[in-house]
Amino acid sequence: MTSSEVVIAVDAMGGDHAPDEIVAGVAQATLESLTKVILVGDRNRIDEILLKTEHRSDQIEIVHTSEMITNEDVPKMAISQKPKASMVLAAKLCGEGKAHGLVSAGNTGAYVLAAAKHIPRIVGVRKTAIATVYPTQNAQKRKDHFALLLDIGANIHCGVEDMVQFALMGKLYASDIKGIPEPTVALLNMGKESHKGGEMLVRVYEILKKLPSVNFIGNIEGNDVMKGLADVVITEGYVGNIAMKLMEGMAETMAHLGKYAYKHRFVWMLGMMALSSGIKELKAVTDYSEYGGAPLLGFQKIVIKAHGRSKAKAITNAVKVAAKSYRDHVCEKIASEIAQFESHDYIDEIG
Repeated sequence: MTSSEVVIAVDAMGGDHAPDEIVAGVAQATLESLTKVILVGDRNRIDEILLKTEHRSDQIEIVHTSEMITNEDVPKMAISQKPKASMVLAAKLCGEGKAHGLVSAGNTGAYVLAAAKHIPRIVGVRKTAIATVYPTQNAQKRKDHFALLLDIGANIHCGVEDMVQFALMGKLYASDIKGIPEPTVALLNMGKESHKGGEMLVRVYEILKKLPSVNFIGNIEGNDVMKGLADVVITEGYVGNIAMKLMEGMAETMAHLGKYAYKHRFVWMLGMMALSSGIKELKAVTDYSEYGGAPLLGFQKIVIKAHGRSKAKAITNAVKVAAKSYRDHVCEKIASEIAQFESHDYIDEIG
């Protein structure tokens, strides 16, 4: 590995469409960038796909393993019983410094544990967080319609310091990857007033309000999340996970209703046909695959969790986002921000 070379380790066997779409996505990434990729998985299957897929062979290395973790596997058991699983070996390569970043579309719980086992956390970070992009009404008139929500499930409950660190990590990621100079940050709560949500959220609110490096706009409620009032929304893992899945369910319901309308009423059919070009445009604007996946923030290396249903396009972009995060020193910037926060004891100051 040369000093200028960016290397990303990719779990070739994780995801609903693995390894075909994973390998195809990596192949495309080599055509669109100079990033080198280490594909970890079944060499025979990977070679078969590469034989019929255009790629730059000098940018792809294969690390063979016959073990893989499926979505049906219990994460903790899978990590201990399958030490040579593709996602585990990919995480190990990253932790050993043989890769600068990590990408997988596999079992989320196992992926978090694999990363935690092999990749050190940033000094001062107790809990890592999964951040996801989601479509909004773009109330702030940004270049795109996406905002960032974290944590969405790496943890269940968090402490005051964890939540503040999520805000610091989220705003830095939004700034570097989305190119927003001073991202707005909000706290997801049951009311907009500063005293709502219980002792923990009140303290988080007070600290974020005092942090000069965070453009904190206060609390937002659930019905405001998709308006795009904030670039970064902070919450505990269980709440974030519910919010994310609710949004996914709403999208699926809207798609179902559209099909129902198209099939059952001639007038509705005409309406759907008239809206078809707008719907296609909206789909392009809110296509999650453009961002590749959700970063797992708090590690010393960039860790990207691609959606389980990811096709080649999402994997290509996940590799490119991981490489960009390394080149932009995202993890180092987060480490610096966390160190600065730790040096000033805001928690004791608030009481």
